[in-house]
Amino acid sequence: MVLYAVGMVLGNIPAITTHLTPLQDVLPNVMVPLAIPMMLYGCTFSRREAGLQLKIVVSGFLSVCLAVVIGYVFFGRHVNEGAEVGGIITGMYTGGTLNAAALQAIFRIKSETFILINSYDIIISFIYFVFLFSVGIKLFRRLYGERAKRTEEVVECDVEQSAGSAYKELLTRAGVRQLMSIVGVTLLIVAVSAGVALVLPEEWFMIVFILMLTTLGVVASFVKRVREMTLSYDVGMYLIYIFSLTIASMADFSSLDIKGGINQLAFMSMAVFVSLMLHAAFCRLMRVDADSMMISSVAFINSPPFVPMAAVAMRNKRAVVTGLGAGIVGYALGNHLGVLMAEICSRL
Repeated sequence: MVLYAVGMVLGNIPAITTHLTPLQDVLPNVMVPLAIPMMLYGCTFSRREAGLQLKIVVSGFLSVCLAVVIGYVFFGRHVNEGAEVGGIITGMYTGGTLNAAALQAIFRIKSETFILINSYDIIISFIYFVFLFSVGIKLFRRLYGERAKRTEEVVECDVEQSAGSAYKELLTRAGVRQLMSIVGVTLLIVAVSAGVALVLPEEWFMIVFILMLTTLGVVASFVKRVREMTLSYDVGMYLIYIFSLTIASMADFSSLDIKGGINQLAFMSMAVFVSLMLHAAFCRLMRVDADSMMISSVAFINSPPFVPMAAVAMRNKRAVVTGLGAGIVGYALGNHLGVLMAEICSRL
């Protein structure tokens, strides 16, 4: 959270902004593909119920759609290109920025409107993270009647890592050798994943790429020598820290027209926080555990790259695969859902 706040401040200092631009173009696209498989190497997988993932996806999608409709009725209809904005944030909050960019191209909205969407999104997401990571985790576990309980332990990860000393171990000779192995295996997985994705149409690249990264990361975890690379999770988390700092620096405060954009800000805020409350209620009714609900909410609202950070905050590495699975479905269906919601909003 400190990195996220620092990034937002650095990104709005004029003397620094021009120097950050090249890094903003490169780092988010590099850190995440490397981090995802690294954070899966230490996991061993047991049989899981397909019903859990189905419940999460149905609840998450329905929650976002209802929240967008409610937000549009109260605020969205007063926003320029409001129906299109509704479609874009539906794709954004079920998939990610990838879907938002694709929907922007479909609807051909003004570039200024799209910049506002992204800038507001970063600020709203920051508030969402502060709530979820400070009081939300304890609150939802208490409301669900859970403490450290996990109703669906779909993944068991090696948690015997010495807090505070993992990164120091990287400075030892054995740590450097392990780091080279981690990077080597990861680069191989990234290369294979990219190769498969490049064969398909461009619009499918990111969906297939992340799906392949996750799948091959899981496959690699079955190899004993890979699973014994105990530093892989921490190295992956370090890359996520870099991603968090960089993505936060993209918030452009100078482009925010608070007076003119108050309805848009309220529209997007309602889409995020009302969908979170609805998702929590639906998952509780369907007997989905609190951690699966929260990790899937992060995957939908903020996209899969933020899943590992949420898992660390919850101190539940078992949740990583659940969140990534939900996020990938969001990537795959977010564009279709966004187009549908824009049409629905335009008729309200």
